[in-house]
Amino acid sequence: MIYDLIIIGGGPAGYLAAERAAHGGLKVLLFEKRNVGGVCLNEGCIPTKTFLYSAKLADGASHGNKYGVYADGVKVKHDEVVARKNKVVKTLTGGIRSQLKALGVEIVEAVAHIEKKNAEGYNVSAEGNVYTAKRLLIAAGSEAIVPPIEGVREQYAAGFCMTNREILDMTEVPEKLVVIGGGVIGLEMASYFNSIGSKVTIVEMLNKIGGNIDAEIAKILQKNYEKKGIIFNLGCKVTAVRPGAVEFERDGKKESVEADRVLLSIGRRAASKDLGLENLGIVMDRANVVTDERLQTNMPGVYACGDINGKIMLAHTAYREAEVAVNNMLGIRDRMSYNAIPGVIYTNPEVAYVGESEESAKAKGIDVVAKTVSMRYAGRYVAENEGGDGIIKIVVDKKWNKLIGVHMIANYASEIIYGCVTMIEKGLTIDEIKKVVFPHPTVSEALREAIFML
Repeated sequence: MIYDLIIIGGGPAGYLAAERAAHGGLKVLLFEKRNVGGVCLNEGCIPTKTFLYSAKLADGASHGNKYGVYADGVKVKHDEVVARKNKVVKTLTGGIRSQLKALGVEIVEAVAHIEKKNAEGYNVSAEGNVYTAKRLLIAAGSEAIVPPIEGVREQYAAGFCMTNREILDMTEVPEKLVVIGGGVIGLEMASYFNSIGSKVTIVEMLNKIGGNIDAEIAKILQKNYEKKGIIFNLGCKVTAVRPGAVEFERDGKKESVEADRVLLSIGRRAASKDLGLENLGIVMDRANVVTDERLQTNMPGVYACGDINGKIMLAHTAYREAEVAVNNMLGIRDRMSYNAIPGVIYTNPEVAYVGESEESAKAKGIDVVAKTVSMRYAGRYVAENEGGDGIIKIVVDKKWNKLIGVHMIANYASEIIYGCVTMIEKGLTIDEIKKVVFPHPTVSEALREAIFML
């Protein structure tokens, strides 16, 4: 059988592309070497949110006296949290499988390897069988980076070091957890294990946490974490991981911190190795597959979506990329825009952002005005956050009077940010946004206050 489309990878980009393509009438074959749903559903987005929700409930109960609510003996049974995580993952991945089956998508659970292109199409092999399709979508995702630091590989093999995959299945609670890396994954896991009783230390090479998030928001987030007992070692380079300890340098001086377990969280890289991309002459940028605004590679009919192209490694980016790729396969003109891709850190408090920061805009030569407003301007925020220090910062292009960036730290930030995405993607002016009616009382009203304070 010759398929219309072969997809390699069953994560967000792969399974959504399979759904959209099958719905559009294409005969689709999907390869997934591990679990349908990819890292997002099995080892990332969804599992971490089940953990963090349990931590949020525990934190709320433990500090309820601020609101006149008292709860004694609050505790988290981590093994039960892990069990619930597994149930949630099974429910969601099962739903995806059912949807794909209903649409007639054929799923092969095996490692796929691209062989060659012939007159009939692209050949892909798996477990001794060869499959052919007119089009090919590469959506193999990414993998956690295991850095070449002394002792890391040995301690990873011994189980002392973990990546996001292993820590989500760990049922015991380490007394001392050291997190190498202060990015999104590291911060979320640090927040959770701190909430359930671990002494957490973060070692980060940069002088701020949160990667590319706004510097002011990073400071507020760090202050909130420090109040909860998380220790930060910023501007520090990890030099070795040994049984029971992590060694690092700060200003040229050697230091170490004790650990019962270590989480490696320094980033991810495209999982493009051993796919056979070289057999088609696919143009690469290091490990990333190079694509255009239609998500097409240099080979006609070959597309690459999600983490594999290395553009923005987020599940929601992968979803939209998959839609763009499939639309172009179906003859529907579409292009990918990366102008307004939101980012979220799902800790308590949440951080959410989209578009330009004041610093990035100025670096691009854009003349901007930025306004920072306390979330206390929103009545609901005050009602629900005793002593809260959340803010919202907006960035406006002076020349066009358009909103080009929003950054916030507050509860519900993850649910508010999509409205900001729409405003930026659609190019709304400040005058147009002023006419938008915000529901009251909501935390989102702080955005309206910021707009009117310009």
